[in-house]
Amino acid sequence: MHDEQQRPDHGPLAGFTVGVTAARRADELGALLQRRGASVLHAPALRIVPLADDSELLAATKDLLDRAPDIVVATTAIGFRGWMAAADGWGLGEALLGRLREVELLARGPKVKGAIRAAGLTEEWSPSSESMAEVLDRLLEQGVDGRRIAVQLHGEPLPGFVESLRAGGAEVVGVPVYRWMPPEDLGPVDRLLDATVARSLDAVTFTSAPAAASLMSRAEDRGLLPELLAALHHDVLPACVGPVTALPLQARGVDTVQPERFRLGPLVQLLCQELPGRARTLPVAGRRMEIRGHAVLVDGALRPVPPAGMSLLRALCRQPGWVVSRAELLRALPGAGRDEHAVETAMARLRTALGTPKLIQTVVKRGYRLALDPASDAKYADEVDG
Repeated sequence: MHDEQQRPDHGPLAGFTVGVTAARRADELGALLQRRGASVLHAPALRIVPLADDSELLAATKDLLDRAPDIVVATTAIGFRGWMAAADGWGLGEALLGRLREVELLARGPKVKGAIRAAGLTEEWSPSSESMAEVLDRLLEQGVDGRRIAVQLHGEPLPGFVESLRAGGAEVVGVPVYRWMPPEDLGPVDRLLDATVARSLDAVTFTSAPAAASLMSRAEDRGLLPELLAALHHDVLPACVGPVTALPLQARGVDTVQPERFRLGPLVQLLCQELPGRARTLPVAGRRMEIRGHAVLVDGALRPVPPAGMSLLRALCRQPGWVVSRAELLRALPGAGRDEHAVETAMARLRTALGTPKLIQTVVKRGYRLALDPASDAKYADEVDG
């Protein structure tokens, strides 16, 4: 093939748009997705604020004093200091320090280690990388089945951390020093909701249950919840880092996909399998055409297509090889009004974008059709009739 040498090197997610709702580690997740070719729409569904009412922290602290944990994981210096200060205020400071001296105390990094030592305690272990993934690996290697593990949470839970420990058989006690609130600027969240409802996203990722709950709460405030749930049911893939994260969506009857290992890397790998697997592939005019979110692969070469063109292409694909009238195509065009010239203009741009004009045929006075290969015609006609 003459254009084989010019074929762009595109990743498995090229042509797809993925929404990211994470507040923490959003840059890392976005970079992983973009490296594999995805377009990313980031809308943090949460912000992290200190607890105004610390009754939850008090309840968790008393629980740990009543029933000793085997392991305590301290994740942030500011959070650990806040916990110690709150315990002092309740007159439980000495009791908590006494309890923490008896358990295996893990620190996520040097700053937390400093806060632990300033409180007169000594950590059992701390990773050199400041990585929660390293902390998790150590715990899972040691075995956590039947162990009671307290995790000092800093805002949004660490993606997959609690899920992985529970899957290993641990009892996990969250120590909440911060609370999750809706973001102050709702603009990005609203854009993500609008894009989901309009089906201009192919997938939305969730790395915490509060983010999923927050997105649905905002949709409800705007009267968009039924449309959001319908989109997530059928056209936009909801991908969660693990089962705990998926709970708010499951409660609304939304099925999600989750990786076997509850980490960001495997979450992205799962999307690399799922999204191309959901793309429509058709044999057209001797070529293999794969229709993705905002692009088409023609014999493996990536062809970005403008939104109007994608709308026309999807309308043609509903009945591959059948003639679709200009009037029907006009209805498929977003905001096109009543002028059928808009269809001709968008069709000309679509053909240019595809780089192979013969993929779509003009049927005089009737409309347009995909030039489906003859061997496939009967098969697709059966599907349409059935």
